[in-house]
Parts: sequence; C-alpha cells; structure tokens
Amino acid sequence: MADKSLIGCSLGVTTALVETGRLRFFAKAIGETDPVYTDEAAAEAAGYPSLPVPPSFLMCLEAEGRDSDHIVEGIFGFDLGRILHAEQGFTYHGMAFAGDVLTFDTRVVDVYEKKGGALTFVVQETRVSNQDGRHIADIRSSLVQR
Repeated sequence: MADKSLIGCSLGVTTALVETGRLRFFAKAIGETDPVYTDEAAAEAAGYPSLPVPPSFLMCLEAEGRDSDHIVEGIFGFDLGRILHAEQGFTYHGMAFAGDVLTFDTRVVDVYEKKGGALTFVVQETRVSNQDGRHIADIRSSLVQR
C-alpha cells in the first residue's frame, strides 16, 4: 500500500566533488565524441572554465552519496528484490564543471499506486547546487515496487 506520509520526507543532503578523470571516463562510456568533455584545452577554447558535466552524469553523483538500501528498505518499505527504476529526468538551470563541489538535496514528492495496488511508485526530486549556491539542476526519478 502506498504510504502517502512519505511525501515531503527529506532523503538527506549530500555533496560530491566533480572529478576530471571520472568525467572523461563517463564521456567515453556513453560514446561522447565532443572533445570539450575529455580535453581541458578544448573545453577552455570553447569558453568553459574546465570540463563540463555531461548530461545525466549528475545522476551518478547523486546516487553515490546515499545509502540506497536503507532508503529503499528502511524508509520506503520496499523489498529490494521487487523494485525497478521507473523514470529519471533532468531540468538544467546552469552548468557544472570539473572541480565543482555539488550539493544534492533530495525529497519525496509523490507516492501512488497503479494496477489496483499491484505497483507502488515513489517519486523523488533532487535540487542540485554548486559550491557558490548556484542552482544547477533538478533531478526527478522514481522507483516502482511490483
């Protein structure tokens, strides 16, 4: 049964350093060929202070700062063997770069059921800010327990 009392619940605030090596590795892993994502000289020639963060890399940083098992089992009450990642989306407000320290502030924004209660969804939103307090992005993701 969907626990609507979770709506508004904070899942904590974490921080992560955006490391140059990880950005290069991620760009290679996703097949990115634009050198601004792997070559600092190319990034600077394009007007960036350093390597820019590729789209969706924020999800990697956001996820690593959390005890996902505790959140899924302890807070949501889900069985790890019955969950799926249902959705993720990004709204960008600014850019992040290698060397930035990003803050991820995550809250539960919705809980609902589908298929007569056979599927329970928990939707989270994360506000991402840099070390200067600049709003970089909003991440929206959801998990479903079947």
